[in-house]
Amino acid sequence: MSGARDVARAIDALRRGWPIAIHAPGEAPLPLLAVETADPRGLEAFAAGGAGPLLISNGRAATLKLTNQLAAADPDTPVVVEAAPWLDFSTAVALADPQFDLATPLKGPFRTAAVTRPAASLAAIRLARIAGLLPAFFIDGNDPDITIAPAAIDAHQDARALQLATRARLPVEGAEDAEIVAFRAPDSSDEHVALLIGQPNGNPPLVRLHSECLTGDVLGSLKCDCGPQLRAAIAAIAANGWGILLYLRQEGRGIGLVNKLRAYALQDQGFDTVDANVRLGFAVDARDFGVAARMLELLGQRAVRLMTNNPAKVASLEAAGVSVIERVPHQLPPNPHNARYLATKRDRTGHQL
Repeated sequence: MSGARDVARAIDALRRGWPIAIHAPGEAPLPLLAVETADPRGLEAFAAGGAGPLLISNGRAATLKLTNQLAAADPDTPVVVEAAPWLDFSTAVALADPQFDLATPLKGPFRTAAVTRPAASLAAIRLARIAGLLPAFFIDGNDPDITIAPAAIDAHQDARALQLATRARLPVEGAEDAEIVAFRAPDSSDEHVALLIGQPNGNPPLVRLHSECLTGDVLGSLKCDCGPQLRAAIAAIAANGWGILLYLRQEGRGIGLVNKLRAYALQDQGFDTVDANVRLGFAVDARDFGVAARMLELLGQRAVRLMTNNPAKVASLEAAGVSVIERVPHQLPPNPHNARYLATKRDRTGHQL
């Protein structure tokens, strides 16, 4: 019915405000229109009367106090909010976007409906994250532009599709003897890179997995420790004589730049990084470190010394067949702006700080 290429088309459609459908085996098709990119005119074309039921993530439903209803009791299942006369376009936007939680009193009451297409619903929430959109959809409308299967999303995200694209010498500050290697997959726009520092010496390389952080890496944000960690990792690998920095295009722990900035806005309201992600409707950490394992495989490295404070990185590489022979701590002093952020990583996400 569809393939990974069709998923790329579906992502493009969602970001443009066009409807799609997901059809899981054994279920009826699930037509979807992303709330974030829809407008009243597009909604009117999708759903007669410009209104309809909503599909939201379980985390977002918990924030809205809807998961105490029987139909929404499963913590792994998205939630369908029944259509109601007061559930118009503006109210749907307020339901989807937590930045309006304090500013806009929500109408109601809202009731949940049975999730009759659980596989497609889960796939929809996942696809929203991949597209960098809020996980909220109008459902059961008309004329989807494209229909995809959940298995096609798996294929689109399969790290094994990643291939080495090109490589070149790249002297960088702190490591003049360096080479950059680019990787990409045929059906995905993501392009990851590795910085090989020094020359192989027969020993497992010192490796750092660094997830893209525009605000920290480029703009020097003090809210996180990403920029200093990046520069310190390059220096440490250079001092070691041989190693690899994997730069993963997984901004905001996998939720994308725009959603990360939304999380920043929620942090300004007093939520920590964990609660901000959940309030947006996402997992605490949505990154796929299988991508890093695939990059190492393509570079011929199956055993590494991993520079990290995050046990999940060690476990993910090991699960993907990369032997982590040593975990090397990578801790930097806090500043007044990121002290709470680092404490949250230590206390709520298991970082060994």
